[in-house]
Amino acid sequence: MSSLLNQLHSLRAQAQQDIAQADSLEGLETLRVRYLGRKDGQLTKILQALPSLSPEEKKVLGREANEAKISLETALNEKKGAIEEKTLNAVLSAAAGQDLTLPESPLSVGRRHPLAQVMDDIVGCFLRLGFNLAEGPEVETDFNNFTALNHPPDHPARDSHDTFYVKNFRDGEGLPLLLRTHTSPVQIRHMQTHKPPLSIVAPGRVFRHEAVDATHSFVFHQVEGLAVDVDISVADLKGVLGLFARHVFGSNVEIRFRPAYFPFVEPGIEVDISCTLCEGKGCRVCKQTGWVEMLGAGMVNPNVFRAVGYDPDKVTGYAFGIGVERVAMFKYGVDDMRLFFENDVRFLRQVSR
Repeated sequence: MSSLLNQLHSLRAQAQQDIAQADSLEGLETLRVRYLGRKDGQLTKILQALPSLSPEEKKVLGREANEAKISLETALNEKKGAIEEKTLNAVLSAAAGQDLTLPESPLSVGRRHPLAQVMDDIVGCFLRLGFNLAEGPEVETDFNNFTALNHPPDHPARDSHDTFYVKNFRDGEGLPLLLRTHTSPVQIRHMQTHKPPLSIVAPGRVFRHEAVDATHSFVFHQVEGLAVDVDISVADLKGVLGLFARHVFGSNVEIRFRPAYFPFVEPGIEVDISCTLCEGKGCRVCKQTGWVEMLGAGMVNPNVFRAVGYDPDKVTGYAFGIGVERVAMFKYGVDDMRLFFENDVRFLRQVSR
């Protein structure tokens, strides 16, 4: 018993000395674990002898151990406070001559990328018109990207000069998978799993094998729209696109519709808006015409309906595809698409809101 008490008194004295000499919070924590740690602390090891003692000896050793623990915890806390105060005084001394009551330097607040803002604006417009959001994979099958959208086998878009094919991966028909060239495959996937009536808007990245210049890129963004129901007409399409154009470009924008050809719609329509850079007066960007092409659209081709199991004699529909970069260029008055991808913070700050 006397040996255990001697060990306890010796431990207490040594710990007090080590705590007094500690000069950092890390060193203080090391001492706490060494002497008071629950698992391997030196005080814990002494107390492991309690089961072999008599009741009276247990009482004496327990009391002495408890006093030692309280004494060491008090010493640790006092030393911790002293170290923290010393550290604070050092910081204050280093800041001598500075007005610490001044407000801190303002932080630079980040913003969403302008393309993300424009895409959100476009999608939000159609969601408020009752469309539902739909998404699909960027790696697609030949059927969804071309065949179901009425592209003939010899269509130029299927050529590797226009489309990125995924090496060594093929679909169930043995045809190579590809990076989608438009978001129209989302329409096919949605119609395959949903019955009309339906109206969806599908935003996302698309890929085409094109040289990068001021108006082209091998990766860009589209927002595709589709509505299918009984007796949908071109008038419905024109009304929706008119609302979209005025929402994005303002109530003063003028709109015109021109006939065009796209394999997946019949009739096809190209939508122009009055040039936002010159307000329709004529400039270099609009080639002095006062008009710029904004998007393609049209009534869904019956062959597309047949490919997804719809009866073209019972339903009609319209579809449209909007290039996000093109909208952003005219919305912000930018004449080079590459600026959106170069991540020049000065440019992004100018066009972000």
